[in-house]
Amino acid sequence: MSGLLIFDDDRGHFGPLTEMRSAISLRTGAVTNLERIERTLGRFATGFVVPDAIAGPLKARVRVPVNTPSQMESLCVNGRWWGVDELPDLSVGQAAMVGGDILAVRLAAADADEFAATCTTPDGLERVDVDATLYSRPWDILTHLPEALAVDLACAGLPSPSVEPAELVGEHPAHLDESAAIFPGVVLDTTAGPIVVEAGAVVRPQAVLCGPCWVGRDSTIIDGAVIRANTVVGPGCKVGGEVGASILQGWSNKAHDGYLGDSIVGQWVNLGAGTTTSNLLNTYGEISVRVTPDAPRERTGRAYCGSFIGDHVKTAIGTLLMTGSSIGTGSMIASTGHAPTTLGPLRWVTDAGEKPFRIERFLDTARTMMARRDRELEPEDEARLRYLAGTTP
Repeated sequence: MSGLLIFDDDRGHFGPLTEMRSAISLRTGAVTNLERIERTLGRFATGFVVPDAIAGPLKARVRVPVNTPSQMESLCVNGRWWGVDELPDLSVGQAAMVGGDILAVRLAAADADEFAATCTTPDGLERVDVDATLYSRPWDILTHLPEALAVDLACAGLPSPSVEPAELVGEHPAHLDESAAIFPGVVLDTTAGPIVVEAGAVVRPQAVLCGPCWVGRDSTIIDGAVIRANTVVGPGCKVGGEVGASILQGWSNKAHDGYLGDSIVGQWVNLGAGTTTSNLLNTYGEISVRVTPDAPRERTGRAYCGSFIGDHVKTAIGTLLMTGSSIGTGSMIASTGHAPTTLGPLRWVTDAGEKPFRIERFLDTARTMMARRDRELEPEDEARLRYLAGTTP
């Protein structure tokens, strides 16, 4: 019997997007990297190896070992792999490599045990060079989003009942779960790709959905919203205004007018009315991003790049997020000018300046928001948030 060990080699730099989770758990299309990898390989993970700093939140969400010996021969797969290409058929002692990064390695039980404990591979592996996609920066996710979403849509397998009372335009399918509520006046434009609306979702009057796009379970698309192509609304979100080419990880609100484009939004975020992202420079030039305050500014290779927003971020009405912004977990922005383009975790920003967000006040706010969705803050998540705030060793 062999295991499937998914590992996070910590060689990617995703800024606020991985302050509360491993890259393995990032939603990079309609599903997370983990879900796509498992679907592609046709099997579930039997264990995970992740950096100790984010092991706690993962342990709270999975039922298989995290950072413990595997005790079996294992195929170890990099959790930054997008899960679309095929893996080579590896023998024990062979490693599929993408440049200097391990894509996958098959290890005997003894070596797999050491790998699970240390995330280091034994010497003498036979190298097999392959061409595959490993995400390393948040903008990589945006660059590959159309392809990843196309694969996820093709694998949706959801029922296709009548779209009435919506108006359907285009030749691609619209997959609407039978429990989804579609109000009169909704337009489903499948000219450029399919649309999926999952169970329990609500699409309110006069909303326009342009495929390819995905609306997750129990999410609400607000009256008159415009959801443009290559947008993924994760579960439990409320979305209004205009959104395009973006991913909302889940349980976040952008319920009012304002533009969100070419951006990735974490969980439990609330974007106040009129919050708007810039995703294009006035010069139409290549956008650069500093993903954390202590990181260098990096070229993205993209002309369109909005904001990367960590979990539990809150913005006040009229907030302006500049091109290529990166906003740390738990930060609160309430300034009349544009927000800082790079902001660390748990910062409080007003016209008077920037200061730490008091952790107890922050936690009260987080618990209140989560309770509105009948959710509770997990102890492991609270411990990680306290660490990010600098209140625990």
